[in-house]
Amino acid sequence: MKKFIVCLILMSFMSPSYAFFWHKKDKALEKELQGKGYAGTLPSIGQKEEKTKTKVSEPKFEIQPGFDNPSELKPIPRDNPAFVNIIQKKDKVSEYTTDANNMIPMLEKLFDCIDDNESLQLFVSKANLVTMNIDYMMSKYDGKPESYYESFKKLTEVNRYVKSIATLRREAVTYQRYLAYTESGSIYNPENISQQLEYLKEEITSAILLLKEEG
Repeated sequence: MKKFIVCLILMSFMSPSYAFFWHKKDKALEKELQGKGYAGTLPSIGQKEEKTKTKVSEPKFEIQPGFDNPSELKPIPRDNPAFVNIIQKKDKVSEYTTDANNMIPMLEKLFDCIDDNESLQLFVSKANLVTMNIDYMMSKYDGKPESYYESFKKLTEVNRYVKSIATLRREAVTYQRYLAYTESGSIYNPENISQQLEYLKEEITSAILLLKEEG
């Protein structure tokens, strides 16, 4: 009896009406689940990993012809003001420093003139050049911060000494023979003039050292 019942059940599952019932149920379930899950083929994990890898590109350089040939290289534009002033960035020198440095060779020549005991004409000529340039600096920097520089003050003193001794030497030529035996004529004595010239040399040396230190 039990075997008969089991056979009936199996035959009902295999019948066309039962198959139609389950097919209809599957369609309803598929419609209900539509949009609520993922349907399709899964992507390849290997392909996704390849896309996420960082790609490193190497720069490409275009080699110019003659790049490694010294004869083809352009020379540095040393005479170009833009190169000299901007690329090299030369330090700007103040006007006072330039004027002061120009005084050094003039003072050195006057010193050599005294040291070599050159003629009165040469001494007066070189002395006038020194005083003329110092006078120019005094008028240019009077009342300005540069007038407080030690070198400027020393140049002012030297200027006064050079003018005084140049006048003394010129007057000595004219008045010495007339005032030789008077008290006032002693200032034109050759020994006195020599002492004054030695003192002037010391002042010139001091001025040159100050100019070089501040320059």
